[in-house]
Amino acid sequence: QVQLVESGGGLVQPGGSLRLSCAASTSGRILSSWRLAWFRQAPGKEREFVSGITWGAGTTRYADSVKGRFTISRESAAKTVFLQMNSLKPEDTAVYYCAVDIRGDYVVSRVPYWGKGTQVTVSS
Repeated sequence: QVQLVESGGGLVQPGGSLRLSCAASTSGRILSSWRLAWFRQAPGKEREFVSGITWGAGTTRYADSVKGRFTISRESAAKTVFLQMNSLKPEDTAVYYCAVDIRGDYVVSRVPYWGKGTQVTVSS
């Protein structure tokens, strides 16, 4: 079993930055093959993949919509994953969810572990 707790959301103006954090707690260890990922869901839209990182190798992946603006990283000892979001746009407004993807294909329906989400609002 894995518990995920997000923090760091809030209200920011267009062009601003936010840093999201996700702390993972498990009864065992996080396997090196697992992916820690961020998804988001805007009002009236389906949940979508934002970014992911392989726990062991640190291999990253990004949605095209956030490439060059968002950076994912992890702190292994603290079992924490971060999402640095720069140059934020109004269309980035959504609830951001942390997830553990065991299969590694970042398909929403196959992700077994989710956090409760944190709201990010980009508005002037």
